[in-house]
Amino acid sequence: MSGHSKWKTIQHTKGAADAKRGQLFTRLTREIIVAVRQGGSSLESNFKLRLAVQKAKDSSMPYDNIDRAIKRGAGNLEGVSLDEVTLEGYSASGAAILVQAVTDNRLRTIQDIRNLFNRNGGSLGAAGCVAWLFENKGLITVKGNNLKGDDIALVAIDAGADDVKVEKDYLEIYTTPDNFEKVRTALKDNNIPVVSADLSMIPKTTIVPPDEKGALQTLRLMEKLEELDEVQNVASNADFTDEMMEKIASQV
Repeated sequence: MSGHSKWKTIQHTKGAADAKRGQLFTRLTREIIVAVRQGGSSLESNFKLRLAVQKAKDSSMPYDNIDRAIKRGAGNLEGVSLDEVTLEGYSASGAAILVQAVTDNRLRTIQDIRNLFNRNGGSLGAAGCVAWLFENKGLITVKGNNLKGDDIALVAIDAGADDVKVEKDYLEIYTTPDNFEKVRTALKDNNIPVVSADLSMIPKTTIVPPDEKGALQTLRLMEKLEELDEVQNVASNADFTDEMMEKIASQV
């Protein structure tokens, strides 16, 4: 399991992920608008839009906000033009980092991301330098509850999950994009609490930073990137031992 996934789970547990409500709603709005522009405003035929709307609902985003975002994406309301931007680079410890953003100012966003890489000892690379290390998968994180991990895994696999990884107090369930909704629905129908569910760029292989300093630098860079309003997702192939995560989780 990638170290970034471990850190994201810690963030959700601490309530630290997207702590600024306004920032979260801005990201969700942009995701909905882009989904509509790419696949239309029908929830039935546009999977990406269904996923964006579900994420908005899970985050308690008001229905009026969701409806306005859909209308804006369909061109029924005035709004700024948005572009999707994917940037690739390396942390100071050599971990690959993939950044996906939605912005109304492409050049500004690229410069902001470049500055964060530079300030945190990393470097932005050319297009394609790390993208080949990742693959698009559904990733569902389930918090441990009274059900045993094996029981949850069985529900997920029966619904079409590719893999289930069990940690101390949570599980990570991996699916193909096509089976993502089916697996998520099966978990919900079985009253299994889902911490997070999204299509994510998952590393094919991982690397462990050489020391605690390198791990902390990598996590801090990812945290700073995620704080940018335009950034939707950050993925890394960095992995960390549980001991390393326990030491640095309170420092990031």
